[in-house]
Amino acid sequence: MINPITYKLIIVMVVAVIIISGCFASEQSGALYESETLEQGTWIDEISTNLAAYHPGYPVTFSLTLHEEITDGSLLLYYKHLDHLVYEEEIDLTDEQQMTWEWLPEDQDFTGYMVEVFLKNGKDVVDHVNIAVDVSSDWSKFPRYGYLADFYEIAEEDQQAVIDRLNRFHINGLQFYDWQDMHENPLPMENEEPASQWYDIANRIVKLETVETYIKLAHEKNMRAMNYNLLFGASRHFEEEGVKREWALFKDSAAEEQDVHPLPTAWKSDIFLFDPSNAKWQEFLFEKEKLVFEHLPFDGWHVDQLGDRSKVWNPETEQVENSPLWNAKGDVVDLAETYRPFIENAKEALQVDFVLNAVSQYGQEEIAKSPVNFLYTESWDQPLYQDLKEIIDDNWTYSNGELQTVLAAYMNYDLANSLGEFNAPGVLLTDAVIFASGGAHIELGENMLAKEYFPNKSLKITDELNEQLIRYYDFTVAYQNLLRDGAEEVESTVSSTSEIPISSEAEEGAVWTFTKEKDHKNMIHFINFTEATSMEWKDRMGEQPEPELKEDVSIVVKAEKEVSKVWTASPDAYHGSTVELDFEQEGDELSLTMPSLKYWNMVVIEYK
Repeated sequence: MINPITYKLIIVMVVAVIIISGCFASEQSGALYESETLEQGTWIDEISTNLAAYHPGYPVTFSLTLHEEITDGSLLLYYKHLDHLVYEEEIDLTDEQQMTWEWLPEDQDFTGYMVEVFLKNGKDVVDHVNIAVDVSSDWSKFPRYGYLADFYEIAEEDQQAVIDRLNRFHINGLQFYDWQDMHENPLPMENEEPASQWYDIANRIVKLETVETYIKLAHEKNMRAMNYNLLFGASRHFEEEGVKREWALFKDSAAEEQDVHPLPTAWKSDIFLFDPSNAKWQEFLFEKEKLVFEHLPFDGWHVDQLGDRSKVWNPETEQVENSPLWNAKGDVVDLAETYRPFIENAKEALQVDFVLNAVSQYGQEEIAKSPVNFLYTESWDQPLYQDLKEIIDDNWTYSNGELQTVLAAYMNYDLANSLGEFNAPGVLLTDAVIFASGGAHIELGENMLAKEYFPNKSLKITDELNEQLIRYYDFTVAYQNLLRDGAEEVESTVSSTSEIPISSEAEEGAVWTFTKEKDHKNMIHFINFTEATSMEWKDRMGEQPEPELKEDVSIVVKAEKEVSKVWTASPDAYHGSTVELDFEQEGDELSLTMPSLKYWNMVVIEYK
């Protein structure tokens, strides 16, 4: 029998060996980033996972494709949570160009991982790629929202290619944009069965089979499928569908002029608006939505609105004037006050997931109190980079720190009036701000969003930008527990001894920093606007320049507590892998050097 003292010593030694081994493996993987034999991207073609996210206890299947076969090679695999190594292995390559393997993550919900993959040819490390893994049982904990907008007749293999691409970005929810026939009758029926085809609001053909296949393929990747529809819209034929005019919204107290949202003349109809608080309208629309969910396995309703309808531009005065809306009884309708009860009643009637668009934040405070899965803001009146962060911060406050934010923020808006390419610096700076602030960006679908009309495909994503975006989405998944999991903003004093301007505000010619805190860690974000020519995130004409790479950036941080460790990670370096940093602490001054800064770095300071 082992005496208690000896037993304790054995335990301590075992733990020490585990810790030392983990540190050694972590340092070893870090050294591999700089291997002299590394030829980044030369050998590995692509890597993917079989799902967008995983329930705890579910194995992850990885697939890796090589540009050419390696007959004597292996994969060094390091599975990390933040900067901690949780598992490592080496797998011999087969003689084929594609291989798969499995990994079972720890049984811990709502956790992000980064998997580092190093390819060896013989004894030499020749290539490196990373991929993130999200273990989350509820998609709305860390929503990564994408979209679909084309539902004409599409071969299933082409639909599969769209879903596979979105899966590589870990998109876990899809908005099915304008899939419906008419807003007041989204799913047309024939002989008590869904019609095989119909035309959307823009008179584009929609095939039922395409919609069904996309839902099926999304579910196979553990993505949620959200049915898009307005909460108060109908076509000009609304009375033929059984909608009563007395349920409408009017521009006058006499109920003579119904509020109408105009659309292009070639489209099916303008949108005639109805009072969301009208019980009869709710009953009618909820029955139509029930029909949708009975026949199509959508997971929820993406509810849309049209912003503040009481603000009207007067061309005579050249000013925006207040013009209230009325119901048929002559009562003023405050639209923002109608959204919460509408969603509450819809939830009770339908029992599905809900998201409600707050156009320019209109009604968001009330929406945040309703049973939505996360908050969604279509940003129009918030033109600056700093505005995006403020929206995310405000939404977190409105929801008492419970609901995540997804931003619809359309890039290169004016450039998309003609054919061209997305401007990578504009896209990446906007994503850096949104992701660092703890939000998500709905931008990826069959293409990428440049306009509020999702089918627009004027601009193409270059191969280089596509690869950069993959790294950004890997980054936001791998570090979601620091970026999006309850970290609180704290005051910090950050300066640079490298003659690089540092600012606590987003401004041209400076690196913008802000700091968040969680679990005895401070996360300092550095976003590089030193070469920026505008602080408007939309980058309307695609003219935002690429920031210059800054190397060996010396930083001084005020740190009143004793620091135990400092590390950094960036989607712009080493595919997002962590790098431990040397530091010096004298009194309340912490000095360190970031190896580089391109668009966005996160520096993590751990306290004892």
